[in-house]
Amino acid sequence: MTRTIAWLARALIAVAWCGAGSAQAALDRTERAIAEQVVQGQAAAEVLLQQVVDIESPTENLAGVRAVGDAFAAELREIGFQTRWVEMPGDMQRAGHLVAETSGTRGNRLLLLGHLDTVLAGERFRREGQRAYGTGAADMKGGVVVMLQALRALHAAGALKGRQVTVLLTGDEEDAGMPLAAARAPMVDLAGRSDMVLSFEAAIDGTATIGRRGVNGWTLEVNGETGHSSQVFGEELGSGAVYELARVLAAFHEELGHEPYLTLNPSVVVGGTTAQLADYRGSAEGKTNVVAPLAFARGDLRFISLEQEHSAMERMQAIVARHLPRTRATLRFDEASYPPMTPTPGNAALLGELDRASRDLGLGAVEAFDPAGRGAGDIGFISHLLPGLDGLGSGGGGHSHAPGEYTGLETLTPMAQRAAILIYRLTR
Repeated sequence: MTRTIAWLARALIAVAWCGAGSAQAALDRTERAIAEQVVQGQAAAEVLLQQVVDIESPTENLAGVRAVGDAFAAELREIGFQTRWVEMPGDMQRAGHLVAETSGTRGNRLLLLGHLDTVLAGERFRREGQRAYGTGAADMKGGVVVMLQALRALHAAGALKGRQVTVLLTGDEEDAGMPLAAARAPMVDLAGRSDMVLSFEAAIDGTATIGRRGVNGWTLEVNGETGHSSQVFGEELGSGAVYELARVLAAFHEELGHEPYLTLNPSVVVGGTTAQLADYRGSAEGKTNVVAPLAFARGDLRFISLEQEHSAMERMQAIVARHLPRTRATLRFDEASYPPMTPTPGNAALLGELDRASRDLGLGAVEAFDPAGRGAGDIGFISHLLPGLDGLGSGGGGHSHAPGEYTGLETLTPMAQRAAILIYRLTR
């Protein structure tokens, strides 16, 4: 990691220098050629976007995910990348991942991340003006298209020769296979052979991402006494399971609900004379004159650092341990969680390099996006190993994971120009 440390020191100095009002360097001859090649690649990028959006690839559609991977692999092979498919164990029921690599020793070794799968299926590509609608158009087939548009321009300008650039497109970002350690082992391995990571999730309004929260799941199970409702609060029946569940959730809100970047969301709650909860699906029955002996809640916990996660888990357990009379409660966390991308000086230095490239291109400043506005992402699995930057993909609109998602076609070229110049400068 010596090269990364040296680069980080230089980049931090450059960021401070630029912030003091110094003039930005102009694009050199090669960078101007790269930027022009990106412009010429717009039409091909639009064709590719339509091609991959029209392949349905929700995570569980293994053949569809693989087909999207094959389409991108063909594009990468055309510009000199060696490609391979990483299979996952059959019982994981996941399609696997696409890896594409160039070899070289010049500059920093880069790992570029994207994913092939979507949450939904069924909305085919359609164009309305500069909007390209369709499932996954923004999250994140549009992002991978931006990555490829940038790499094609670099290849055309001869700027990939001698560089080590690795592309990893996962097939299960939207619903990761279990166990997580096995599903993300290829990513961790590639990170160990890289100096920096760039991820092409959707861009948001002139920003890039230096931090995004992790997520864990939790299940609360409450037991109490049951009997005639006229005896609730009494010595024999106590408060009942539903009151205990309500007490715990209210305390979660009161004691943990105001900490920056920490959220707890109970998404399913059931309680009654009989009740059951399996993952996020539950059922319950009861009568108004019977004290409910069972109650369950299922939810998620989001956090900006592992330290914040562990602190929150300890405080949640302390709240559960208090117990109303004649009740018992158990709080369980999922065995594995999506780790956070915690903001670091290395991430900030990469943002400074992207901001400088954007200004030199005449595309304006790039600021850090608020980590509270993004969900968990693949980059979190390796962000503790090397500096990283996310949110480099296409600009879009509508709601990801919902009908009406779209990519702004006018964003493809500027986003690809930024990425291409950044990659060129990092590997120079």
